[in-house]
Amino acid sequence: MTLEEREAFLAGVHIGVLAVTDPGHGPLTVPVWYAYAPGGVVTVITGRTSRKGVLLRPGERVSLCAQTETAPYQYVSVEGPVVAVEDHVGGDERRAMAERYLGVEFGALYLEATADTAADEVTVRIRPERWRTVDYTKQFA
Repeated sequence: MTLEEREAFLAGVHIGVLAVTDPGHGPLTVPVWYAYAPGGVVTVITGRTSRKGVLLRPGERVSLCAQTETAPYQYVSVEGPVVAVEDHVGGDERRAMAERYLGVEFGALYLEATADTAADEVTVRIRPERWRTVDYTKQFA
């Protein structure tokens, strides 16, 4: 993929698979909702006391992979450092993430259903530094 193609793909709506070092174990690998705008950072919102919330610290290197689920397959994998873990999750950012994955109606229902856990969430920012991509649509479409 070109730079523009890979950034546009990562900015699309995909469930990401996040991998983070888990000392004494294999990497913790979990599905996540994420947000990304070309040229920016990857943003993940997670529970402060979740396993990934505990492991994600500034300077920690992580990987995130986003892919299509149907052939011809495409994926973008990025690796880079956690550049920030913010104790506060802004209401607008939380709403945008819910609506990104669930749409306006179901996003609102999700926010209502999870309102009591919102105070225990953190916002994690990851700077993509290394990219790996595959786009089989260029060969098989």
